[in-house]
Amino acid sequence: MDWVAAGAARNELFHTPDEDGVGVVGYTSEMPAPETTRVETARWWIVAFGVTILLSAFLLFQVQPVVSKAILPWFGGAPAVWTTCMLFFQTLLFGGYLYAHLLQRWLAPRHQVAVHLALVAVALAVLPVIPGADWKPGAAVNPTLQILLLLSATVGLPYFVLSATSPLVQAWFSGACPGRSPYRLYALSNAGSLAALLSYPFFFEPMFDLPSQSAMWSGAFVLYAALCAALLACVWQLRSGAAAGSPSSATNTVGQAAPALDPRPGWSDRLRWPALPACASLMLLAATNHVCQDVAVVPFLWVMPLSLYLLSFIICFDHARWYVRPLWAALAVFALAGVATNDFLRMFWSPLGPMAELQLYFAALFFACMVCHGELVRLKPAPLYLTEFYLLIAAGGALGGAFVAVVAPLTFSTYLEWPIGVAVTFVLSVGLLILSTSGRMIRLIGYAGFGFVVAVGLLYVAVWSGGLAGSLDRARNFFGVVAVVEQHADDPQRHEFQLQHGRIIHGRQSADPEKRRWPTGYYGEQSGAGEAIRFCRKSGPVRVGLIGLGVGTLAAYARPDDVFRFYEINPEVVRMALQRFTYLRDCRGKWDVVLGDARLSLEAEAPQEYDVLVLDAFSGDAIPTHLLTREAFDVYRRHLKPDGIIAVHVSNGYLRLGPVVRRLAEDCGMKSTRLCSKSDENRLVDGSEWIVVTRNDDFISTHPSRPPYLPDDDLHVPLWTDQYSNLFLILAPR
Repeated sequence: MDWVAAGAARNELFHTPDEDGVGVVGYTSEMPAPETTRVETARWWIVAFGVTILLSAFLLFQVQPVVSKAILPWFGGAPAVWTTCMLFFQTLLFGGYLYAHLLQRWLAPRHQVAVHLALVAVALAVLPVIPGADWKPGAAVNPTLQILLLLSATVGLPYFVLSATSPLVQAWFSGACPGRSPYRLYALSNAGSLAALLSYPFFFEPMFDLPSQSAMWSGAFVLYAALCAALLACVWQLRSGAAAGSPSSATNTVGQAAPALDPRPGWSDRLRWPALPACASLMLLAATNHVCQDVAVVPFLWVMPLSLYLLSFIICFDHARWYVRPLWAALAVFALAGVATNDFLRMFWSPLGPMAELQLYFAALFFACMVCHGELVRLKPAPLYLTEFYLLIAAGGALGGAFVAVVAPLTFSTYLEWPIGVAVTFVLSVGLLILSTSGRMIRLIGYAGFGFVVAVGLLYVAVWSGGLAGSLDRARNFFGVVAVVEQHADDPQRHEFQLQHGRIIHGRQSADPEKRRWPTGYYGEQSGAGEAIRFCRKSGPVRVGLIGLGVGTLAAYARPDDVFRFYEINPEVVRMALQRFTYLRDCRGKWDVVLGDARLSLEAEAPQEYDVLVLDAFSGDAIPTHLLTREAFDVYRRHLKPDGIIAVHVSNGYLRLGPVVRRLAEDCGMKSTRLCSKSDENRLVDGSEWIVVTRNDDFISTHPSRPPYLPDDDLHVPLWTDQYSNLFLILAPR
């Protein structure tokens, strides 16, 4: 660093290991220490460095769920919204690290701080970071490109500034305090990030709405700017490399002495620096996609995997003693093998409950990240190469994010990145276990078995690629993976076709021509939607709006002169409903499909005067939360007749959505009733739960609530709005 080079011009260089065993270049002199040395080692300097890094890391990761939640309703609530946001944040993190690396390479420390402070001042001008309504997309835009452009224009510059803070401040700290390791500041940075993530779903999200969160974040960013100004005042007092020449000459002074003291990393190291974090990043985003498709696209399921990912960084970078290769590699092997076994068994039945599966997936993610990041710490270089090390780590994270967010949707027809990540980290962990063994014979046996392990990993990926259940048609796009599956082909009485999103069935139809017009699945005659449509038909032809197409099952209720309008965001669902199922082709009334997010489409339309509006737009196993807010219900009521009915499908294994809908009904001045129906395999009908909301007293009086599967009459929840929702209050007990 420049401070060390300046001292080397006047004093004798020495080399001593720091507390982590990393070599540190310093100097000694028989002359009294200069005034700048006392400034460098002052206690408040260390506090200033630590607080700046801690606050910047907190802001860096606090803004991610805030902005992502703000734009989630505009893109259908799909898991890919978070994945795309993560790609943006990881790429910008790499950009920030590159900027820090170049500053360190070409400028003296006080000039680095001055440039950074100027950039911070410009970032202050773009606050707040929450995008306005003008950024709402149209139906025909590319969601991934639109999200990246939106984030670049709003949060891009503040995030870029924050992302560069940790490597810059660590480099300044390394020069100012040459006897101390800067790598613990990296652990401190990750601790701030973890605090931001954990505090968001447990404190900030339930306590404050989005405008308040944005205002508090902006205020904290102003405090961060003040800290940067204080660092500028401090660093300016230090002798920069210019005291012994230009910055480059100072660097050369260290460079001439350093080779014997701090070995230059080889290309093998430089290849592993990005490869290991790329594997961890791949596992992080693949696991997030995997769990969100079955539960709900909510900040908690974004935050938990990312928190585990950061926790592994904190543990590994705090001190080398925490990473014991045989222990963590063994834990990873067992957890990843459990994941693969569970995925295979799911072809036949579900061996674990939903929450147990989540625990297994999260454990496998954490252990895999511990292995990747633990090995990364074993490769960390001397502080002289600190910014290059962090730059390549960020590059690896961005590569893993790009693979999941961009390459995988274009290349795979299912979430194949998940088994790829599991297989790669499993093979890596087994290889490390073999390297940890002692004894020549044991190692030879291990190497012989390693080829078998690789073959097992490839087989696991191949089985997943072929489809865990075997599908007739399968497609993947921004909105997820959908597949058409044939069941009981050898039994004419039970032969049927199903549409699956992930592992959730979103519609089914009998292959028997005499039965194919039956309303099946969750939409039997005793379902809330079936009851509402049949009730309104008593007064003549009905006009029905349906949010979510599925296979078009509800078109079976149409009669001549009825009008059914479906709102569907996923073009692949529309294609499969038309090509693989016959409900729309057999429909006896008028029907059409509006492609795009239902809420945005309804906001743009003139009032439709619907007799019934059916809300059944599931993403995985839950309705996207932006369809269950006060603002959403205001849109629905605008399209209803005065005595119209809203039928909300709330069947769910994870969330108790009934209280949310009842609270919305109260806010609208409407009444609600719960209609639960039982399964009937002879009619291909599944058990379902609906909340029907209306001002029609006749319907309420003739359709009293039926017993629910999960009683929740005593559960009271605050009103959900676009700015506030709380998932924890409605988690289903297990």
